[in-house]
Amino acid sequence: MKISTKLEQLHRQARKNKWLQYFAVFNRIALALGFLPSGMQKVLGERFTVLAVNHPMGNFLEAFHHTGYYYTFVGVMQVLAAILLLIPRTVTLGAFIYFPIILNICILSLAVRFDGSQITSPLMLCGVLYLLCWDYHKFKNIFPFNHQKANDLLPSKTEFTAKFPTRFFTVVFIIILAVASHTSILYQILPRNTISDCQSQCSDKMNTEDCLNFCDCIHSEGKPLDVCLNRFSKNSEKD
Repeated sequence: MKISTKLEQLHRQARKNKWLQYFAVFNRIALALGFLPSGMQKVLGERFTVLAVNHPMGNFLEAFHHTGYYYTFVGVMQVLAAILLLIPRTVTLGAFIYFPIILNICILSLAVRFDGSQITSPLMLCGVLYLLCWDYHKFKNIFPFNHQKANDLLPSKTEFTAKFPTRFFTVVFIIILAVASHTSILYQILPRNTISDCQSQCSDKMNTEDCLNFCDCIHSEGKPLDVCLNRFSKNSEKD
């Protein structure tokens, strides 16, 4: 018997059981409740825990808190995943968003031996894996099995064309240019990787002294990026 056929039979058998259906609903609610509070804290810009900075997890979360809109972005994705899990038609999408986030949290918790989520995060990971298996029929074609129905939707070799997609590659070229030039457009100043690299951009700045102070703030004083940026902005306004 093919692996795909066996999995489809197991999935169909599980789908018939009402208790397993109830368990899927329980997982959806429990996982949503697990992400909503922590996600909202990030969206509101609040620090996630009161752990000391010298604690391994506290050190990580302190740095995480100072990543600016990345911190907010993770919170938004957590809240989005939680909401999607609560809506029956979007459960699968919510589980797909939820999975990489909780997988990262689980590995992090185990790596730093964090008591707060050393047990809960593996359980949450198992819960979202259950939901993904529950909706196996929606994405089974991504597995390397021979799914004839999916293959029938693809064009045959006789339908292939050699016409060059000019518009498509024009858009690709524009995207490459946009990505390559976004730093000079979006950012007034960058921390760079070393203090010498940071200072090299100061010759191009109107306020060279403020730029040099910014580099010292990052590389010599070890201050968070947002603190150094605020200091740079205030000094530039005074000048």
